[in-house]
Amino acid sequence: MVKKYVVERRSWIMLFLFLQLLILFVAFVDSSIPFMSILYIVFLSTLIFTGFFLIRYHNETKFYKSIEVWDQSNGFSALAEAESPFEKIVEESVIAQNELYRNELSQRLIEVEQEKDELLSWIHEVKTPLTTMQLMIERSNDETLKGQLMYEWLRIHLLLDQQLHQKRIPFIKNDLYIEQAALEPVIFKEIKELKIWCMQKGIGFDVTLQVAEVLTDAKWLGFIIRQLLTNAVKYSEISDIIIESDYDDDGQAKLVIKDFGRGIDPKDLPRIFDKGFTSTTQHQDSAATGMGLYLSQKVADSLSIRIDVSSELGVGTTFTLTFPKKNEFVSITSM
Repeated sequence: MVKKYVVERRSWIMLFLFLQLLILFVAFVDSSIPFMSILYIVFLSTLIFTGFFLIRYHNETKFYKSIEVWDQSNGFSALAEAESPFEKIVEESVIAQNELYRNELSQRLIEVEQEKDELLSWIHEVKTPLTTMQLMIERSNDETLKGQLMYEWLRIHLLLDQQLHQKRIPFIKNDLYIEQAALEPVIFKEIKELKIWCMQKGIGFDVTLQVAEVLTDAKWLGFIIRQLLTNAVKYSEISDIIIESDYDDDGQAKLVIKDFGRGIDPKDLPRIFDKGFTSTTQHQDSAATGMGLYLSQKVADSLSIRIDVSSELGVGTTFTLTFPKKNEFVSITSM
């Protein structure tokens, strides 16, 4: 700030120095003027100017220093009081700009909220004919056609469900209900959702639950499991998917979902939770949205669940959900 202030007052400093040098020069060339007396006056005036400069630096930079460290969340009360006319101009401009920004942000948030509500309403409206379509498909006597239609119906259903949760995730803190949730009903509900697809691909499930309950939000945990199972089924053929729960060495509950599908390329592993990322080995797969694992990670972060993944190309993939201990939920409840 000192350097900036010197630069700001550079012209005034140069003028003062020029005048002092001019006085000394006149005293030097004019023998009738006592040079030592003039030199003494110049010295005193320089001392007075230096003191004046330091006092003015303190007074004039107080307001601008408060702007430099100003945190907008604290409001304008954190700013030093504007004293000079120019400081008042700056203060008024900052307040006006901040008010304009807040109004625009508030308006944008209202528009986003309206868009979200409209999309959610649309999704719920679409689900009604989808339910009717499912009933009509189930009445079909052609088992081959029935299986194909149910598969396509399931794809639409899962995409709509993903969109529905994607719009809810930004407000997930308002929707959390942490409890001792039973794993079995949550897991079997998601398996049942995928049974038509699994039957088509010859996929079964081997479920072993050493841990029956975990402390979490059952609805949002179901969403995470749904995305992981969907991926496992999608990239597997005629094999079992293993689902196990147990405690690790630290006493934390773990849920393991292991498939024997095509696996993930090692170079893709660091990016699988990135928004919109799809496999580089199957990049032409237009059915992949790259959103399932991204949304799962977002939800897991809100539930303080750690997701680890290990995979070997052509062998399979293992996802491990590690649930927090009870005392770790203090961070969730205080959010």
